[in-house]
Amino acid sequence: MDINEWPDIGDFVVCTVKDVVDFGAYTTLEEYGGKEGFIHISEIKAGWVKYVRDYVREGQKIVCKVLKVDTGRRHIDLSLKDVNEHQKRAKIQDWKNEQKAIKWLQFVEEETKIKDEELDKLKIKLHESFGSLHSAFEEAAINGEAPFEEMKLEENVVKSILRIAQENIKLPFVHIAGFVDLNCYLPEGIEVIKKSLMAAANEIQKEGIKVEITYTGAPRYRIKVIAPDYKTAESVLKNASNAVITTIHKLGGQGVYHRHNESVKA
Repeated sequence: MDINEWPDIGDFVVCTVKDVVDFGAYTTLEEYGGKEGFIHISEIKAGWVKYVRDYVREGQKIVCKVLKVDTGRRHIDLSLKDVNEHQKRAKIQDWKNEQKAIKWLQFVEEETKIKDEELDKLKIKLHESFGSLHSAFEEAAINGEAPFEEMKLEENVVKSILRIAQENIKLPFVHIAGFVDLNCYLPEGIEVIKKSLMAAANEIQKEGIKVEITYTGAPRYRIKVIAPDYKTAESVLKNASNAVITTIHKLGGQGVYHRHNESVKA
């Protein structure tokens, strides 16, 4: 089952090169049920490319950027040249983390004897609430059962997730998260929301601080902060969320910030 059936334009995706041809390369997308993507020769590398095989080969794992998605034709256009080394390393690490989390969830399945149908529902709930399966286990390792209180999960499932998370996740930094609900009914509403979320990233310039923003389902976005200590993390989360709310308010939208059952409206 694919939690995300199709990638969005601009997403970075992990691909396996399936077939190299004179005019490009066909790939399968690892995170989307093996859906096929294509990299045109012009998107392999900046500048002139004579032989595609000089840059990619069958069986190779690569990170690409999604340029176009045509669900009707079941076709995805990809770019290899638009991914820098930092983006590549970050995406590969996220993908590896998610592979670990999938295995951990299998341990939960075995331990709790949960049925396949219920497991599928659990995957969707965790992904919607935390942005990824790995993030769900991270939250369990950091905050225990608290992040799962409103999800109405079976007690044995939560305890299994908590135990497996604590056994497998070593956290050298503090991870905290909050949520922003964003709405804009203007014709350019999507762009307004994008600009507002970018304001959060622009707000953070400190070394050793990482801010991750993920879409969890309309109208909610998750802001996750990774920092060396709680005081810094809380300050960064506050500044990032304030930047988002302030920006969307100025641009004609609406925003609400949620943290530990509290919310601040703008």
